[in-house]
Amino acid sequence: MNHEAVFALYPQVVTVDDSAGAFDKDGNKVVIDLAAVNAWKNLDEHKGKRFRKYPPIGELADALYWASTGDTSKLDAYYAACAAVKAKYPKPS
Repeated sequence: MNHEAVFALYPQVVTVDDSAGAFDKDGNKVVIDLAAVNAWKNLDEHKGKRFRKYPPIGELADALYWASTGDTSKLDAYYAACAAVKAKYPKPS
């Protein structure tokens, strides 16, 4: 069972056991719609993947400095690297 989906779809659930089911804070069993749980998608999953793959912020600072002197090549490369990460890990629709 996708525990993340259960917690997202059923905010009253505090514990999930794959064999026993889902329970609220008082220990009452919460009826779960498995079809909804299986269909659920984490709309924020791309954020963590992107964060780990973006170029370091120090490279942006360096690129901005050089751009202020008229050389935008490093800034263009930084933006291209960010665009490649966004393309590899798109937002879910």
